[in-house]
Amino acid sequence: MAYEENTGRAFGWDDEIQNDGPDYALLPDGDYPFTVTKFERARFDGSAKLPPCSMAKLSITVHGGDKGDAYVTHRLYLHTRTEGLLCAFFESIGQRKHGEKLRPRWDELEGAQGLCHLGIHEYTKKDGNPGTSNEITKFLPPPEPKAAPAATSWKQGSF
Repeated sequence: MAYEENTGRAFGWDDEIQNDGPDYALLPDGDYPFTVTKFERARFDGSAKLPPCSMAKLSITVHGGDKGDAYVTHRLYLHTRTEGLLCAFFESIGQRKHGEKLRPRWDELEGAQGLCHLGIHEYTKKDGNPGTSNEITKFLPPPEPKAAPAATSWKQGSF
């Protein structure tokens, strides 16, 4: 039964269906919290801009509050040309502090949370019609902790 819970099951020709699937929101451009829901190791075959290299394929849920959640696939390329993007991601989820060296803890990615800037990607669908989807344009560092008010040893009017 555990296998079916994790992978689903194939339908028979006469089975009933009813699950409409998740509601996908197209969130407006802005900054949002996110959660990494899945991590896969993959290989990038290369392009005109980047040679072949290892790639982390992330499934990310971007939390839009009352606007709903957006589901984004994001790829992290393991190459010196994209090192700054890797550092920004790991800083965002709290595995790295700005300027420090890091050996990524890949096994801790699922469930990791951070902040990102979400944009809207416009594209042409296979049928020739225009389409839009959300894309992560930047990973943001965690907010600075708020400083506690300075403690004082005197009370106003105590002199």
